[in-house]
Amino acid sequence: MTSIFARRSIRRFQDKPVEPEKLERILRAAMQAPTARNTQDWEFLVIQDKETILRVSEMSDVTVSAKNAPALIIPLANMQRARDIPYLWTCDLGAATENILLQIEEEGLGGTWLSLWPYDYKDKYIRELFSLPEHIIPYAVITVGYKQEEKPFDDRWDPEKVHWEKY
Repeated sequence: MTSIFARRSIRRFQDKPVEPEKLERILRAAMQAPTARNTQDWEFLVIQDKETILRVSEMSDVTVSAKNAPALIIPLANMQRARDIPYLWTCDLGAATENILLQIEEEGLGGTWLSLWPYDYKDKYIRELFSLPEHIIPYAVITVGYKQEEKPFDDRWDPEKVHWEKY
């Protein structure tokens, strides 16, 4: 549970590349996520080229924080594997994205989940930038890098939001 409680959204990174073995462990963690009917409908685009990272960061006011990240991971939904289950792929990609964020923390790194889906203009931007085929849907941009600073624990426990047996 340490990674769960320690994880924070990090938007400022050291100018230091992320080692390939750390990126691989992060991606391995992503692929351990559950998927509806075991479709394993996720794929992942890893970006380390500074110019490409800058282009991604220019997509919107939300993604501008990606510009200083040494790496980006873009979870993608492969609709040819998602089958005929409407929108359950969003659960699959959400679970994979959370696994990514937890493994980023486990690796001593920081990161942030920046939304792409369901925004059409972001979808179009990423599709064009990376020449994605029609059956691939970009889900999010996740920044990855060495933290410039540690953020303190933020206890979000709220017993008022827990309902036992009835609402």
